[in-house]
Amino acid sequence: MAMFGKTRINDPGPRLTAEPEAPAPAPAPQPAPEVYRPRSGVSVLSADLTVIGNLNTEGDIQIEGVVEGDIRAHLVTIGESATIRGEIVAEDMVINGRVIGRVRGLKIRLTSTALVEGDIIHKTIAIEAGAHFEGSVQRHDDPINAAPAARPAPRRITG
Repeated sequence: MAMFGKTRINDPGPRLTAEPEAPAPAPAPQPAPEVYRPRSGVSVLSADLTVIGNLNTEGDIQIEGVVEGDIRAHLVTIGESATIRGEIVAEDMVINGRVIGRVRGLKIRLTSTALVEGDIIHKTIAIEAGAHFEGSVQRHDDPINAAPAARPAPRRITG
């Protein structure tokens, strides 16, 4: 008994008299592929971290450690244990720790634990009782893009 039957390749087979097929439904629209977008959140530099160099972000940053360099961000929060040596430029800024350098921002708040040694250029400022500040304060409509004012050269007095 043969297990396999012999068929003819060219044989068209039985003819079916079926009704014409309905057009296939249109395929469902496919969702656009996801584009990677970084998660927006606050970047935190912990108290045991020291950064030597500039920090630049379009997001928010909270600093608890030491930064020796300039900082540019949307929102900067300087923690009580933090020390910054450099210029800080941000739209919004809360200073709880120590800053040695120029500060420029639309909205600046020095809390009661703040210690700032440098000039502040702002659109609005709030200084809480107990905050320590040494430097000049200047209001400017656009402090972020304002060119830093040249400080007068120190005068040497000889006698």
